Amino acid sequence: MSDPTPLLEVIAVDADDARAAAAGGADRLELVSSMEHSGFDPAVETFEAIRAAVDLPLRVMIRRRAGFSAGGVQGVAELVHAAEALRRAGAEEFVLGWLDDDGTVDIEAVRAVLDALGGAKWTFHKAIDAAPNRAVVYDAIRKLPGLDTVLTSGGFPASGDGLEVLRAESERERAAGGPRVLVGGGLTREALPALRAAGLDAFHVGTAVRAAGTWDSPVDVEKVALWRKALG
Repeated sequence: MSDPTPLLEVIAVDADDARAAAAGGADRLELVSSMEHSGFDPAVETFEAIRAAVDLPLRVMIRRRAGFSAGGVQGVAELVHAAEALRRAGAEEFVLGWLDDDGTVDIEAVRAVLDALGGAKWTFHKAIDAAPNRAVVYDAIRKLPGLDTVLTSGGFPASGDGLEVLRAESERERAAGGPRVLVGGGLTREALPALRAAGLDAFHVGTAVRAAGTWDSPVDVEKVALWRKALG
């Protein structure tokens, strides 16, 4: 059975976004910068401002380059440095994940960052949607310390089109004691009834709750509230 109160996670890039998302009924925020590149880690100062602004769980992105490569030895060192700085600032939950050239999980990069996070909860992000074999990704990450969520559209540009993949993965991971499937990527409110009926219970939105539907417009309280109402 799915959770009777589905999770609504909203992307925030600053304290104003965070306050609007909280006022609209978001359960959790994903904190990022540089959404023109699909999200990099926020500055420590931005994290601190958002933490001071709202009392919601904050999942903080750890990502420093476009695509899903960690960037080699130097790139991993930069990721670890960012993770350590955010952890020292009080961040308790994170979003991360990298792939090797063959599309499998860059497990060395992931483990290096996890070592800096000291057992914190984390989401494996949409890198899985760029992987040629999704089951191999789940097998590689399922038992990593702190993992409790995978953010995915099922491998489709629009999450609603990934319903059957998302249903199957969610059912399998529940049975295996694996991570919760967080549905995100091209997600629309119109897709929610079918996704909910399929047992999905966690949803992630970005431009869908912004005033003009673009990253350069702010999170809109009323749009978040419409999503909250649609989810119950």
